[in-house]
Amino acid sequence: MAEDLVLDTAIRDWVLIPLSVVMVLIGVLRHFVAKLMRSNQVPDTKIVKEGQVVIRARNLRAGANFIPPKSFRARRLYFSNEENGLLYVPKGQAQNAQAQMFSDPNMAMDMMKKNLSMIIPQTLTFAWVNFFFSGFVAAKIPFPLTQRFRSMLQNGIDLSTVDVSYVSSRSWYFLNLFGLRGLFSLILGEENATDDTQRMMQMSGFGFDPTKSLGAEKDSLDIVQHDWALPKFEQRAEAVLRKALR
Repeated sequence: MAEDLVLDTAIRDWVLIPLSVVMVLIGVLRHFVAKLMRSNQVPDTKIVKEGQVVIRARNLRAGANFIPPKSFRARRLYFSNEENGLLYVPKGQAQNAQAQMFSDPNMAMDMMKKNLSMIIPQTLTFAWVNFFFSGFVAAKIPFPLTQRFRSMLQNGIDLSTVDVSYVSSRSWYFLNLFGLRGLFSLILGEENATDDTQRMMQMSGFGFDPTKSLGAEKDSLDIVQHDWALPKFEQRAEAVLRKALR
C-alpha cells in the first residue's frame, strides 16, 4: 500500500521554487543567446518562389468549385503542364537537399550553433539538478495516477511504497523542460528559440527535398474533380428559404 508523505516546506522553498525559477531564466537566456548567434541569411529566391507556387496551387484546389470549368482547366494546365508548368520538376533538376546543406558552410554552421545552444544548457542544467537536488520528493500531484506514471514522475527514487502522485526533483526538471513551452510562447512569442521539440523535429527532417512538395502538389491538383458550384446556388438558396419558412 502506498504511503502518504508530509513534504517539508523547506523542500518547497529550496528545491521546488528555485528549480522552477532557474529553468525559466535559463530558457529566456537561451532564447537571447540563440538570437545573438543567429546569422542574417538572405533567403534563397528559388526556395521562396517554389513555396509561393505551392501555396497558389493549394488555393486553386481549395476554391476549384467556385470558378468555371474552363477557367479551372486553364489554371491547372498552367501549373501542371509537363513542358513549362510551374509544378513540373524534371528529374535532372531535382537537387539533394542534404548534399546542398553540407555544401553551404553557413547553413552547416547555423545548424551546429542551434544544436550547441540546445545540448550544452540541457547538459549543464541536468548535471546541476542531479548533483544538488537528487533524491528529493519535490511535489505532489493533486489527483490519483496509475502505476504507468511512476517511471516518469519518480525518476531517481526507487521506492515502490511511495504513491505515484509524488514527483521527484529530477522528474520535476523534465516536466519543466518540456512543459514550459506555453509560458515561453507567452513571454518570448510563438517562434522562440527554446522550443526543443520543434528543433528535434527539424533535426529528424534533415535531408528533406523541397522540390518533392512541387511533385506532390502536382499530383494532388491532377486528381481534383471539378464540380462548379454556381449553377446549384439557386437550388440551395431555395432549399434554405423553404426550410426557414416551415
